[in-house]
Amino acid sequence: MAAKKIEKLHLGFYPTPMVRLDGISKETGVNCYIKRDDLCGIAFGGNKVRKLEYLLAHAKAEGYDTVLTSGGAQSNHATLTAACCRKLGLDVILVLKQRGETGKKGNLVLDDIMNVEVVFVDTDDYSDVYAEADRIIEKLKAKGKKPYMIPVGGSVPLGALGYYDAVGEMAVQAKEMGFTINHIICASGSGGTHGGVLLGAKVNGGIKVTGVVVSVEVEFQQEICRLANEAAELIGLKPDIALEEVVLKEYIGPGYAIPSAEGSAAIRLMAEREGIFLDPVYTGKTFAGFLDLCKKGYFTPGENVVFIHTGGTPALFALPV
Repeated sequence: MAAKKIEKLHLGFYPTPMVRLDGISKETGVNCYIKRDDLCGIAFGGNKVRKLEYLLAHAKAEGYDTVLTSGGAQSNHATLTAACCRKLGLDVILVLKQRGETGKKGNLVLDDIMNVEVVFVDTDDYSDVYAEADRIIEKLKAKGKKPYMIPVGGSVPLGALGYYDAVGEMAVQAKEMGFTINHIICASGSGGTHGGVLLGAKVNGGIKVTGVVVSVEVEFQQEICRLANEAAELIGLKPDIALEEVVLKEYIGPGYAIPSAEGSAAIRLMAEREGIFLDPVYTGKTFAGFLDLCKKGYFTPGENVVFIHTGGTPALFALPV
């Protein structure tokens, strides 16, 4: 059964490049490719733009005029949401966790350049952040505004469709390049990207998917499974992804958004071998996980593995590597 089309905007420059990593393939003995979603053309790029194409299409269609979202102080999702809203002429407010932030750097510089309203909440608990967002929403409504709240990471079923699309895009590129994708490696942060990839992988020939966990989340496997199946329902596909199909490998290190020694080494290796920069929060740790899995013989000899570069490079200017 053909998938139903859902309205989306065209905010990024797609397809993004997918290339073979010759230096890394030689280093690991695995046929390694990289999907450059950091080059999608909005701000400094990243995976969230694919999600925002769906989410902001819905916001525009329903007449919302102000977008709120939340995240950590260095949230790439928040900055990309702001950039996309600026492009569309929508008002935007970022409600961010301030705890541990030590000055204006990284994504906060970009937020400032875009003249975006940032509201900080000094907490480690997202329930406090959402409570503040709710207060702001009520104030906006009282002024006659129509606010639209996007959860952390845009990780809802509608947003996950962005990475269902991405896998289809990757499959076409692989065919043009003369190979078949056997395995996809992606970061698992808030779950939406992984859920969308999982759905796309199943539809496009049953590609294996491994998510590298970079944040602590209760019931994370169940959440990714839910996102994938509810995204399938949105486009009229059978929601038949089982819990055991959500494969996760944990490489959090000392904590979310805290650089790890392995992640920093992986960032340096990618830069030295390929001239490509990863970030210390998501892609550096994910690539470190990939390298460790290579050493452990996780991949079948001859497998073609695609690593998704989900962006986040401004964090290199905010966190030690």
